[in-house]
Amino acid sequence: MGTCPYCQSVTYTGDTICYSCGRILASMRSNKFAMEQQFHKGSLDTTYKMTKSPTAGGVVQTHTGRRVDIMKNRRNKTRHLVLLVLVTFIMLAPQVRENVFEKWAPGLKEYIMLLPAEFHIYPNEAVFTLDRTVEFVNAGQPGWAYEDILIPLDVESLVGESSDFKYTNGDPPRPTETLQELIAVNVVLKSNDQVVDDFIEIPINGSTLSYADRITTSKGHHVWWPGYDASDNQSCRVSQCVKFELDLSPGERAIFSFQATVKSTSYSWWDKSTRVDSRIAGIDDGINLENSGTFEDLMSRNDGDKSRDFTDATWFDRGNRDGVYYGYAINSQNEQVAQTAALISAGLPENQKDNAYAYSRAAFDYLHEYVSYDKNAPVTARSGPECLEAKTGDCDEQTNAFLSLLRVKNIPGWYVFGALADMEYNVWEGHGWGYIQLPMSDSWCESRDISLNSCFVDASVDVVNNKWLLHTPNAYISWIEQPDSTGTLLNNYYSPGQFSKSIGTVRMPPMYTTLGEVDLIGGKYQVKILAEDLG
Repeated sequence: MGTCPYCQSVTYTGDTICYSCGRILASMRSNKFAMEQQFHKGSLDTTYKMTKSPTAGGVVQTHTGRRVDIMKNRRNKTRHLVLLVLVTFIMLAPQVRENVFEKWAPGLKEYIMLLPAEFHIYPNEAVFTLDRTVEFVNAGQPGWAYEDILIPLDVESLVGESSDFKYTNGDPPRPTETLQELIAVNVVLKSNDQVVDDFIEIPINGSTLSYADRITTSKGHHVWWPGYDASDNQSCRVSQCVKFELDLSPGERAIFSFQATVKSTSYSWWDKSTRVDSRIAGIDDGINLENSGTFEDLMSRNDGDKSRDFTDATWFDRGNRDGVYYGYAINSQNEQVAQTAALISAGLPENQKDNAYAYSRAAFDYLHEYVSYDKNAPVTARSGPECLEAKTGDCDEQTNAFLSLLRVKNIPGWYVFGALADMEYNVWEGHGWGYIQLPMSDSWCESRDISLNSCFVDASVDVVNNKWLLHTPNAYISWIEQPDSTGTLLNNYYSPGQFSKSIGTVRMPPMYTTLGEVDLIGGKYQVKILAEDLG
């Protein structure tokens, strides 16, 4: 006797199927003579080998050693099933077809459109070490350089205590998820590419080291990690940071690497079952077209803080440079922005005109359709109006355009800065994108006993990478914009240091690389590149 590997029922010599569960016993020989010969020799194998697990591409090795692409068979079966459904639908009576279509058309249309749509692939979780290296070279007289590098903070799915869904019936608040967890920070200083002069481990528990207690390196440079004080050059001027003070002799080269190890986890604030992979956290409490509130609802969410802090019609004055005034990065009063916003609103169904989600998603889709990505964007980023007029822009510029369109309707939107890797974590580049606040509707909140003040989402939106209300683990978050009526924080972020240019000191652009292996957890998923049907 043997045992069925599927249901563990008893099987007998010569059985080719399990009579309990009906499954084929893969290792049994179909040649009866061979079985009898083995039986008489006492060598008949009555144990059953399971087919090996799928490898990349869905290829498995069967018990006979043959390699089979099971995904190909499944795809073929799916196509046949879709064809059968369509033929059956066509054969129905006209009245029946009409009733079926009215009931199932939206989902069927979505499914058919998603099949050929292009997509991006992201991992569910990743642990990686990002190295940000900056090099200074002094070719002239003795020089100096100062540099601030922000220490990334842990980032939660809910921003602040008031963002937790507070239940009026006494249930505990909705748990928060960690999007980015800081594991370690190290600083390495070199005078050439090969030799490490100093290795410094930076504490990540919030402790500080003042300038008075600074570390002096083997080459006479200084490193410290003070607290935040925007008015003090010896303190961090944006958020928690590591500061460098370099003394450069003629011909000296200084290289310092900031190495941050983080765990990053996928999270979606979008409740769209046909688009969002079920493994991604957040979708159960996400927002969609049906449960969204209106523009007016935003002032009654989170005490109206974000509406006051991030809806100014003009924001981030880029000032003058080389005799040219660049104006505001965000400008919702500009005629180009106002006309584009009106066009987007006109395309919405009448019952969605004041729906905060509908307008925001339509603006996102508009930029995808009409604004291309510019790999050769100007050094000084285009403003939102300039990006819309040129119909092209890089990440900063398309974010400026998106936030400008949001503020026409007083929807809060603010900046996020960091770096973005390709899908293999081989190539990194500095990156900027946005955050947005959207309210759930009063009726949706009240039906769940949720306090209106806490019934909203603060969610990430990356226009150029098709990430709608989605955080992905190939995004490293350095800083999320904080409320600041003067714009000082943004200016300080864009100006992380100074150096003695006039006497020959040169600062190279930061270089981003991945150190060591990337630990990917929980598989990968697709994000389809397809506009949403808001009808």
